[in-house]
Amino acid sequence: MPASRCQGAAKGPAGAAKGRDDMDIAGQSAIVTGGASGLGAATARALAAGGARVAIFDMNAARGKAVAEEIGGNFHAVNVTDPDSVAQALKDAEGLHGAARIVVNCAGIGPPAKVVSRDGDPLPLADFMHVINVNLAGSFNVLSQAAAAMQRLDPVGEERGIIINTASVAAYDGQIGQAAYAASKGGIVAMTLPVAREMARFGIRVMTIAPGLFLTPLLESLPQEAQDSLGRQVPFPSRLGHPEEYAKLALAIVDNPMLNGEVIRLDGAIRMAPK
Repeated sequence: MPASRCQGAAKGPAGAAKGRDDMDIAGQSAIVTGGASGLGAATARALAAGGARVAIFDMNAARGKAVAEEIGGNFHAVNVTDPDSVAQALKDAEGLHGAARIVVNCAGIGPPAKVVSRDGDPLPLADFMHVINVNLAGSFNVLSQAAAAMQRLDPVGEERGIIINTASVAAYDGQIGQAAYAASKGGIVAMTLPVAREMARFGIRVMTIAPGLFLTPLLESLPQEAQDSLGRQVPFPSRLGHPEEYAKLALAIVDNPMLNGEVIRLDGAIRMAPK
């Protein structure tokens, strides 16, 4: 894969573009949470192929170390819900690669659970909050701490860096059993614009990708017949998405400095049914 480019314009006193300064992915420090598998692993591989120095933040040490070794990156055992864990990992990654200009948040969980069980019992609040804490609070925890370090960097062209979060189509058409998951992903969607507006003064962009049905480890564990059935629900292409297609979009976002404060659905035009 050729090195992608994150380009900015050098401006004169009147604000007119005088030329292009380029911030190549090649040589930049990047962080991918949830980088041990699925969307995160594909993104880590794509960034490394573009020449980035990639740090993988994940809880799965065995998989994370394997991916890091494969791409020439580094693995850091990180609990994204723990501020101290994230702070230490950011410090360690900066010591190895320099402060990150590219951060992609892919860490997340999605256990299905109904609000009221078949036995008539309410979903325990602790179960609901666990999903919120990992998906929403965890993304914010990494975003806020990474942005605090990023805003101290010298700009390259127009910008200092880019942070990409991962939502889901469940934020818009969550199914029965996805109350916690949809709420967590909806929160990521909702915070995209206000955080992008705040970060604008630092020259830091904030974007979100909302994937549909992708062939992640959860779906890979299903029988092939079930995978094919889910794929047929997608209008076009009628199949499950490949993690590499998520990674392609992430790199395209990094490459285009006018993409900011927006959520992009990556879903083959699917709109999820109630169940």
